[in-house]
Formats: sequence, C-alpha cells, structure tokens
Amino acid sequence: MSSPDLTGAEAEPDGATDGSVAGTETACPVVDSLEQIGSQWRLVVLHELQNGERRFNELKRDTDANARTLSRVLDDLQETEFVDRRLEEDSPVATYYSLTAKGESLAPVFEEIGSWANEWLAECDASADGREHR
Repeated sequence: MSSPDLTGAEAEPDGATDGSVAGTETACPVVDSLEQIGSQWRLVVLHELQNGERRFNELKRDTDANARTLSRVLDDLQETEFVDRRLEEDSPVATYYSLTAKGESLAPVFEEIGSWANEWLAECDASADGREHR
C-alpha cells in the first residue's frame, strides 16, 4: 500500500502524489518508518543484533543471507544510523556490528511483534491443524 492509500490524499497540483506538499515528508510516520526498517533482511539483521555485537560472518550464518545482501543491508542500516560498524585490525582482522541507540530503541517493537505472532500465528497454526484432522 502506498502512502496516498494510507493518508487518503489526492494527487497534488504540483505533481506530488504522496499526500504531502512538494519538498516535505509524507504525513504518515508508519510509512516513513517502514521505508527505513521494513525490508525482510533489515528486520532480520536488526533482530539478530538485539542480542549484542556480532561479527559479519556470525550475522551471515545466523541470518542465512548471502554476503552481498548482508553487506548491502548493513551499509543501509549504517547510513540510516541503526547500526554501528567497528573494525578491529588486530590479527585476525574482524568487523563487528552493533545497534546504535536508535537501533536499540526497536527492542519493544520486536517484543510486541513476537507477542502478536505467538497469539495470532499460533492460533492460525492450531486452526490449520484442526482442519487437517477433521
């Protein structure tokens, strides 16, 4: 769903279709938030980093992302200030990633999503199981 669908705005005469005045942000903070954290891989990496600082290869193994995808996602998360990168040049050279305060502030969001999933997705699984046994 695009931001015009969420804001209910019509296209503006200046050509803006996001419900905003030319040069300003969209009126819906949910859309803005999802644009920064909403991709599957960003969410997976942010969730993994909730457990503390991790090396690149640990993240690669734990997320099942390929190296190119993970590298791109970590760069994006650094650029949007959710993740910090630390290079340790001692032998062996290692790159570590951790959450910034902004990234850490997502912990309650992940907890709520987990609670929601436990309630609603478990219910869906139970319903599916019940249908199979009828």
